[in-house]
Amino acid sequence: MHQSRDRWVYDGTLGAPLATHVRASCACGWRSETHYPLDWETVDRHSPEEYDTSGLESDGDQHIAEVEARAAPVPEDLAALLAQLDRRLDALASDAPLAALRAIATLERMVTEAGRTAALYAEADDAVGSTLGSGLGLPDRDARARLLQYTLR
Repeated sequence: MHQSRDRWVYDGTLGAPLATHVRASCACGWRSETHYPLDWETVDRHSPEEYDTSGLESDGDQHIAEVEARAAPVPEDLAALLAQLDRRLDALASDAPLAALRAIATLERMVTEAGRTAALYAEADDAVGSTLGSGLGLPDRDARARLLQYTLR
């Protein structure tokens, strides 16, 4: 039987299962222990996205904060520089798209070189064990794939 994480699929319509509770989840496989009752009488069938999901969002935010706290920290000056670069590229993409594409090509070359070097050092440091996933803030399988992606570029 097909399964979905979209709770609106389980509204009981046309014999579909009727969900009674929801809980937060993450692509990494984490699922909140807290189950929130789902009151279908208060769900607007025409605007189900307006249903109060603040509890789910809070649980998800807490999970992300915990994952980020375990991840390898990015130096503050670099994090600020990346945020500035993100804003600048976004503005440049709409104002001067060709200039943005040239800048992005430069970044791609930088990422390829630095990514390969970092991946090789991570392998040499034996970070491919259990620390890889938590260090990157990713599930282990995704972290290994990321490492391989950078190594093979």
